[in-house]
Amino acid sequence: MIKIIAGGKKSKNWVLDGQNEYLKRLKKPFDVDISYMNDEKVANLGHSWPFKADQYVVLMDERGENISSPALSEKLSRAFLMGKQVVIIIGGAYGVSQETRDKADFVWSVSKLVFPHELMRVLLSEQIYRAQEIYRGGKYHHE
Repeated sequence: MIKIIAGGKKSKNWVLDGQNEYLKRLKKPFDVDISYMNDEKVANLGHSWPFKADQYVVLMDERGENISSPALSEKLSRAFLMGKQVVIIIGGAYGVSQETRDKADFVWSVSKLVFPHELMRVLLSEQIYRAQEIYRGGKYHHE
């Protein structure tokens, strides 16, 4: 299972509709659980670092590494094969602390552009579905 920790509050209907369009298609181990935290708490996760060695922590940040969809699928599936739960952090309106960035196993940038955290939840849901389909050999992803 993939656990998404998102800054901000529960989303507007258009965000939930977009997320759910992809999340309903997911199968283990690519299934997702989303939890929401206030922006300040998610920004400072590095101070209390609640994650364990059996978790692979991915931070979404525009200053991270930009990778392809197949490379993301490989990273996620490799974590699952190693028996790790994947945790993906989406910062709130003010991002996250440098300490949080430093402690993540992987800092991933989908673009050098900055997007609202609500829009990132929709985009992330689609990319997880795409990663699943690449892993399973489905026809959703074209190269």
